[in-house]
Amino acid sequence: MKSKTYYVSSQTGNDSNNGLSPESAFASLDKINQLSLNCGDRVLLKRDSVFKGQYLHIKNCGDFNEDLIEIGAYGDGGAMPRIDAEGNGIWYQDYGMELDSSTHIYKGDVSSAVLLFDAENILIHDIEITNAQVYTNSEDYSAPHKMDRTGVAVVAKNRGTLRGITLSNLYVHDVNGNVYNKHMNNGGIYMTAFKPDDEESTGVARYDGVTVKDCFVKDVSRWGIAVGYSYCHSKFAGAELDRKLFKKYGHENILITNNYVKSAGGDAITPMYALSPLVEHNTAHSCAAEMNDRVYRYPENRMGKVAAAIWPWKCKDALFRFNEVADTRLNQDGMAYDADSGDGTVYEYNYSTQNEGGCIMFCLEEAIHNTFRHNVSYDDLGGILSPAENPDALVENNQFFIRKGVPLIRESMCDGNVTLKNNKITVIKNEE
Repeated sequence: MKSKTYYVSSQTGNDSNNGLSPESAFASLDKINQLSLNCGDRVLLKRDSVFKGQYLHIKNCGDFNEDLIEIGAYGDGGAMPRIDAEGNGIWYQDYGMELDSSTHIYKGDVSSAVLLFDAENILIHDIEITNAQVYTNSEDYSAPHKMDRTGVAVVAKNRGTLRGITLSNLYVHDVNGNVYNKHMNNGGIYMTAFKPDDEESTGVARYDGVTVKDCFVKDVSRWGIAVGYSYCHSKFAGAELDRKLFKKYGHENILITNNYVKSAGGDAITPMYALSPLVEHNTAHSCAAEMNDRVYRYPENRMGKVAAAIWPWKCKDALFRFNEVADTRLNQDGMAYDADSGDGTVYEYNYSTQNEGGCIMFCLEEAIHNTFRHNVSYDDLGGILSPAENPDALVENNQFFIRKGVPLIRESMCDGNVTLKNNKITVIKNEE
């Protein structure tokens, strides 16, 4: 089947057109949502277009064994085309089972400006995405049952292993979802895997080949970028994690690179249930902005008033390098980096400064075989290292520039085991 290119312009398009040329462009994203896209098809949105109250939901797009489906921009100069969902694009999320804690919400309505549902071999690039609601008072903003919202949501469910998903050069901002629902599709870019309707015939829902690169994510709640929470969480119990587990139940070939996350309500960037994910050249600034009593006011029985900036959850051999984190806000965590309940996490050549919860945490009994090396911490606060009940961690060949009076070990998280080797500590004057 010959591939097609569809054009959409909010300025000059008309939904009575066929959409197959710039001169006969569609006017709305509704026309794209009605299509069944095939491998090699392209959807191009005209620069300077604004799609208010609209959304782009790509579902069950066929078997993409050849060319990518591409969604991007066309036209010379001008601003990136913008999708302003404004709370539209509502779909029902359901992991199909409770999560690793009964306090986590696992099903409910979600509004997503862009949704990829069981889509693979797809590239989305050069689009501005928002999903905002205007609040006139803090009570409404902090309401416990606000709708979950995402800029971009990606879901694996009934197609087994999804491959070849790339998000590139997206500007995702002003997505005010539900700050309490940390594992719903909620925030800037959030990817998840749900229990299949018939796992025996379709296989385990998982990802093999996800790239998130060159994206700017700003003013989102709750997560910045997350790939990807899974219904298979129970398979990863315990500290020692076998690589074979990930090849059957987890995610592979995850790359998160050169992204900038600013003012996320909670965590900035997190790969989850992934084998050897690579997280490099990212920047996180002023995250965990809503993990405080001013915003996080009505959690009811939900737990989760904690956030760090760039960290893994239940990963094997995760590698974090050349990242920068500044000004993560204080909460129960509040540090730049966190080796959390994973096996073999390595942080190297990263930089952190003025994070209110310190530089790095090794989190709890299932955080094992972790290494923190060749990093620079400058004027982090509260306590530079947080060994929190972890059995082991190697901290070597780092440079710690520590404000006078700030301890190397955070006093409230000092009951784990850390081996310190060849680190250089320099005391600096208090910053004005």
